[in-house]
Parts: sequence; C-alpha cells; structure tokens
Amino acid sequence: MIRIEIPSLSSIDEAAGQLVEAFGDRTKVAFSGEMGAGKTTLIQAVCRQLGVRDNVSSPTFALINEYFTGNGTSIFHFDLYRIDNVSEMYDMGYEDYFYSDAYCFIEWPEKAADLMPPGLLYLTITVNDDGSRTVEETDQT
Repeated sequence: MIRIEIPSLSSIDEAAGQLVEAFGDRTKVAFSGEMGAGKTTLIQAVCRQLGVRDNVSSPTFALINEYFTGNGTSIFHFDLYRIDNVSEMYDMGYEDYFYSDAYCFIEWPEKAADLMPPGLLYLTITVNDDGSRTVEETDQT
C-alpha cells in the first residue's frame, strides 16, 4: 500500500518521484481529496517526473487536457468535478482514453465511479492539521 507524506510544497517533487516509482506498470490513477487538497498540484509534479515540459493545469472546464512526455508519450489529465451526468463521459469518448496504454490521471473519480477502468489505482490526498499532506492508496473494491 502506498502512503507518502508531503511535509510542504518544497518536497512535492520528491513525493511525486516516489509515487511514479510506486505506480509500477499501472497507468490509470485516480486522485481524490477535498477541494484545495492539492490534486492538481500533485499531478503537475508527477507529470514533471514523467518528463512533461508543457504547462500542466487543471482541466476543470475542458474536462480533459493532454500532455506529452519528453519521448512523445501522451498523458491525459481529467478533472470530473463539473460532470453533472455520466453521459458527458460518453460524449467525450472516455473509453478511448481509459482503455489506452497512456497514463490517465483522474481528479474527482467519484463523479463517474461506475465508469472507472479496471485496475485503477486510487489515491486519496488528506490535508493534515499542520498543512502537510498525506497521499494514501485506498481500496475501492
């Protein structure tokens, strides 16, 4: 089970490196946590670890952004916060992304829980009383 402590923003790249290593061969990762927990910030750091040079930002209104690693591999970043109906997932062709070999990082997976791909790694980010963050693998079965 994954459990990573992030004491401050200055240590996020180190934590992201640990996460990437912990992913192993898993390429579909869900990030849950309260608003402001740091989901997008952590995904930005993970993308840096994977060699993304593009600007990584929240796809809150676009629902999905695509980034490229240094070797041209795609990473798809989903923010499902504004999903009102799972039909929006079908409209965007989510299956083409979720069932590809590409990395898919999904914020707010609970908004379309029934559509999440098998083998999805679920991570929860918790804000601690001192402002640090804890990232933990959670079982969604």
